[in-house]
Amino acid sequence: MRLFKLLAVFLLLSAVSAWAQDKNSGIKTSTELGLQISSLPEAKLSLSQSFVFPFLQGSGPLTKDNNIAAVLGAEVSPVSLNGKAEIIWTPAAFFLLSAGGLAGSGWNMVLGNGIGINKPEDESAAPPRKAIIDGAPFDGLLWRAWGAGTVQFDLAAVIPGDWNHILFQSRQEVRYAAYSRAKPKEAWVYEADSAENQNGLVYYASYVLGYQMPLSPILDTVAFMAELDKTLYDTPGGYYWGENLGKWTFSGLFNFSFTSRFSTALVIQMQTRRNHGTSNFNNKDYYYRDFELKDDGGKRRLLFYRAALLFNYKIH
Repeated sequence: MRLFKLLAVFLLLSAVSAWAQDKNSGIKTSTELGLQISSLPEAKLSLSQSFVFPFLQGSGPLTKDNNIAAVLGAEVSPVSLNGKAEIIWTPAAFFLLSAGGLAGSGWNMVLGNGIGINKPEDESAAPPRKAIIDGAPFDGLLWRAWGAGTVQFDLAAVIPGDWNHILFQSRQEVRYAAYSRAKPKEAWVYEADSAENQNGLVYYASYVLGYQMPLSPILDTVAFMAELDKTLYDTPGGYYWGENLGKWTFSGLFNFSFTSRFSTALVIQMQTRRNHGTSNFNNKDYYYRDFELKDDGGKRRLLFYRAALLFNYKIH
């Protein structure tokens, strides 16, 4: 569940459009409450506290708002509980460097699997083998650490005008995630995801092109977002099922600001899936490593993924 990254995108893009505005110096704090729901179904509630410190500020338009932000947060879903922290350094208005970490655990229920090992139900059965999730409530710790660089731009910062807020953002991230119960090269699930995680590195990239509406009283930003997740596990035999084939997610985003404190984002997403020929098995029901990657018509198929709503309320 990384939809809260989409909400963070909107908050960052909104900040980009304020490059040329004067800011008062001093430490700034904010507390925000977020809620995500989607058609999968899934849900997550989050609370975050931000502290923004002026740092190496200059007199020019690109450096006068330089700062370091510290963000602490907690998340809860029907199958998980997380705590997270992130440090974001803005050395220039168009560039950010960030590093953070998350730790949590979960439990399994009828609605979804929060945590556990993904393995064949019967190792000796002929493929495709049924898969099971081996996990008990809070039986292990999930932790994740990441580092990222973000480039962002607003055309109105160069060509001022209410109609010129064409927004762009690109984030490049490397993260390491691990589940304490998992052995090397062993697959695991967290927060009802695809259950294809392993202890190791993942490369993530996102690209956003948006437009800030000048006259709309409620719909303030529309955007298109492309995201790439590419695992760097290098599992023996991974070429068979297409382990290193990156997964793309394409999103249409519509952000509605009802008040200065309350906003809602509507997200419609399509996602690529590996091409396994005529097999229609759900990878969560069958062990995913039993399916050979096919190239007939391309190695990827683009399918509808989910529709989601993200609610954000700024407490102060």
